[in-house]
Formats: sequence, C-alpha cells, structure tokens
Amino acid sequence: MKLTVVGCSGSFPAPDSACSSYLIEAEGYRLLLDMGNGALGELQKHCGLYDIDAIALSHLHPDHCIDMCGYFVARYYRHDGGRPPRVPVYGPSGTEQRLITAYDDVPDESSMREVFDFHDLETGRDLVLGPLTVRAARVNHPVETYGFRVEYAGRSICYSGDTGSCEGLDELARGVDLFLCEASFTQGKEYAPDVHLNGLEAGVCAQRAGADRLVLTHVPPWTDAQVNLRDAKSAFDGPVELARPGAVYVV
Repeated sequence: MKLTVVGCSGSFPAPDSACSSYLIEAEGYRLLLDMGNGALGELQKHCGLYDIDAIALSHLHPDHCIDMCGYFVARYYRHDGGRPPRVPVYGPSGTEQRLITAYDDVPDESSMREVFDFHDLETGRDLVLGPLTVRAARVNHPVETYGFRVEYAGRSICYSGDTGSCEGLDELARGVDLFLCEASFTQGKEYAPDVHLNGLEAGVCAQRAGADRLVLTHVPPWTDAQVNLRDAKSAFDGPVELARPGAVYVV
C-alpha cells in the first residue's frame, strides 16, 4: 500500500503546500482522502484526472473538500472521450448539497450526482473499496467529521481528519503501521481541545495507540512545525516526521 501526500497544509494553503489531500494506492486502485484548497492541481502530478477510483471526505470544511468543485468541472465537462463513469464519494451527511452550494452554479440540482456517486459515512461500518478495507469513525471537531483507517494485506494507515483527542481516534489508530495525524496547534500557545490537536497531543495519542510510525500533518502556515515535531517526539517512542507535499510512504 502506497501513501502519497498531495497536500498537508492546515486551514489554508501554504506557499509550498496545498491543503489536506492524501492518495492511497494498492493493486492499481486509487483512493483519495480529502481534496482541500489547491489539491486538484497537485494531484495531477501523481495520477491522471480520471484515474481516481473513490474519494473519502473527512468533513466539509473548505480546506478538506473545496477542490471537489473543480473536480466536478473536470469530470462533468470532459470533452475528450466523453464523461467518465461516476466516482464513489463517501462523506458526512449533506456532502452533495454542500458541494452544490459551494459551486453555486451547477446546471441543475442533479448535476453533481451525474459525476459523483454519494454515500454517507457511518461510524464503525467497514467499506470494501477495491482491495482496501476502510473504517470510518466520528472524531472530535465542531462539524460532523471522520477519521479513517485503511487496511490492505495486513498493513494499516490511520488518518485522523481534524480532531481533538477522542476515543474514536484512539480506536482507529490502535496498532497502526502509519499514523497520519493532524497537529494544528502549539502546546502552550493555543488551547481548543474539541477542535484540533497540538504536536504534544498527537505524540501522546500515537504512543497510547501503539502506532509504529507518526507523520504530523495539517500544520497551518502560522504554526511552527518544528516545535510541534519536537513536542511529538517528546511523547512518542517511535519515528516521527512532518508530512511534506509529494512524500511517499510504502506501508
């Protein structure tokens, strides 16, 4: 299973990174987790526009989903070879309407579903997507938000989505091979336990879960990533690094 970081900036794009988007591949199957601001352009460095097999959206904040509007255009108005088959999209309740509202000028109310096959996520329900098994669980954020655990051939990746510390995230990350965990805030600077994690909390969560490897992501441009990296290392015994655009992990 291969994980490619398409974008890893939190809240808004950084000078060197799009917002959250992560490509997971196995046996030629491509699953995209999130498609935030700037991700659609970066994605084309790693695969073709029409080569995505499924998309899972952790939540409906723009830095995790807004480039779905551009992707709608690319699929709906494709002139070379005709419109491609609908791509399954798994997201919180109301995903279709959220994208219609964001785009604001769809040809009609059914246009989005002509290119996207929408499905609501549910906590604890395993999705079989090609060779991948994906489990979603609600995490601790002000809107309906999910973390994901993706498994293939006995190996596993957990993506936190946006969250404060919570039991749902602990369960998803338990014994995981690679934990892709948000670290938006800085210990001692910001405190919003029901919104985001800081670097120290990400490290504590990884240690508690018994994860093998921790990769910090969703670090906003105003946050000193090196401080969060240092804090995570102080709490987690395994290898820790910062996500960077284009980074590839084979799990």
